Amino acid sequence: MIFRILLKYILGYVNISVEGYYIERFINTCISKGILLWNVKREKSTYMHANVGIGDYKKLKQVAKKTKCKMKIEGKKGAPFLMNRYRKRKIFFIFLILIVISLYGTSKFVWNIEVEGIDKISKEEIIANLAECGLDVGTLKSKINTQEIINKIRLERDDIAWMNIDLSGTNVIVKIVETTEKPEIIDQNEYCNIVSNKKAQITKITATSGTVLVNVRRYSN
Repeated sequence: MIFRILLKYILGYVNISVEGYYIERFINTCISKGILLWNVKREKSTYMHANVGIGDYKKLKQVAKKTKCKMKIEGKKGAPFLMNRYRKRKIFFIFLILIVISLYGTSKFVWNIEVEGIDKISKEEIIANLAECGLDVGTLKSKINTQEIINKIRLERDDIAWMNIDLSGTNVIVKIVETTEKPEIIDQNEYCNIVSNKKAQITKITATSGTVLVNVRRYSN
């Protein structure tokens, strides 16, 4: 039923008023002939409003004549009548349709790439790496495999600890966590020299392991 009404709207329909003593007979005849009436409203026993498709309207005239009812068109609705009303503005509608199609088409591509979280790495380097992996401005979003790009870039660079690529509309947001430099590891078993950067006097030596080879010198004033 809903599909039939929707189809009537696309093809066009009219809002009618029917008056007569045989309204019930009028409705039953329409049902028997397969004529679809919807939004039927009875104001009184001899008067009603209803919608009917323009394809069934000619058949409805014969039904009205047979049941001795008066029928009148109160309004014309649907796509054909709407287009006819604005036929002088066809260029405007065509232009509007082209804009909608263009917006829909451009939403399928990447138009902006943002890189977040970098400090030591340059944005241009990351953009170049992405382009080498097939992600650039103007790339069709359906052809982008974010996980494959992330894996490839991380294998090529050892200065990236973590990376994520997020597709948001026509934007690509690349989030990066840089690797931190490893601290110099000092072998506790190796000998080393302790050098003061200021003039000072050693007054005490406490050895936690090994043998003290130097005595503390005490100076008197």
